[in-house]
Amino acid sequence: MAVTHDVPPQLDELVSTAHRIRTAIESVIEGKSDAVRLTLTVLLSEGHLLIEDVPGVGKTMLAKALARSIDCPVRRVQFTPDLLPSDITGVSAYNQQTREFEFKPGPIFANIVVGDEINRASPKTQSALLECMEEHQVTVDGDTYRLDAPFMVIATQNPIEMEGTYPLPEAQRDRFTARVAMGYPEPTAELEMLDVHGGTSPLDELEPVATTAEVRALIEAVRGVYVSQAVKKYAIDLVVATRHSPDLRLGASPRSTLQLVRAARAHAALAGRDYVIPDDLQDLAIPVLAHRLLPSVEAQGQRRLPEHVVSELVRRVPVPETRAS
Repeated sequence: MAVTHDVPPQLDELVSTAHRIRTAIESVIEGKSDAVRLTLTVLLSEGHLLIEDVPGVGKTMLAKALARSIDCPVRRVQFTPDLLPSDITGVSAYNQQTREFEFKPGPIFANIVVGDEINRASPKTQSALLECMEEHQVTVDGDTYRLDAPFMVIATQNPIEMEGTYPLPEAQRDRFTARVAMGYPEPTAELEMLDVHGGTSPLDELEPVATTAEVRALIEAVRGVYVSQAVKKYAIDLVVATRHSPDLRLGASPRSTLQLVRAARAHAALAGRDYVIPDDLQDLAIPVLAHRLLPSVEAQGQRRLPEHVVSELVRRVPVPETRAS
């Protein structure tokens, strides 16, 4: 017997608004439609995005393009070795007139926070984001301050082999919903980039195409996307398979299962569906899971990256039969 689902009333609006945001971003970032789609997926799943690649391929440009496409508070933090945790979260300063300490909010108090070259800061400073990303709050001197929704951290990272970088700790990587690599553009896209970016930056002409209220409504619509028990079990099977793989010494956490399902809801909604299918999980398995995994010594010796292991597990884990109408 087929199962019926009530289509969220905002679903059509979600697709339309997401299309406007995507078009605005792609007016700045040429030839990277997959990366743009993943960025929107993470935004609508209430997650955070890690953009990793070599310098000069548009990591910061992608983050800024999303930020400018939405009419909401945006702050940018340039991570450097001398950056302090209080430079991110804020600090309590003494007011001589009132003779009281007043909290001065840091750049983390924004809807979208762009962290540029996050792995150039010390692990102590990187850890300042842990509470913010997981609990959407900041604790300073014993006082807790809530962060407004939506809240998204978009961090760029250089490969750890580059000089002056610190590897992100496992707890930090696990809080990023997905990781995307920009990669070099195709020659045709690079030629178009020379024509478009040759004189002025297209970011200067990019206008917001969505409001904060609209994004909140879209996130609420994504929460209503249906996930069957069979698909939930499939998500668990994929994650558990990483914990038992001999090629990995650290598998995916329960947090990754939750974020995989949340991202799958957004992925389905962007496709115009009000229900999740196994294909959604398969499409997101590598960007959502791979950056959380640590390869074994043997896998490292064979140059088997976590991405290769996840791809193989996706092929091996049985896919459930689902029906929807």
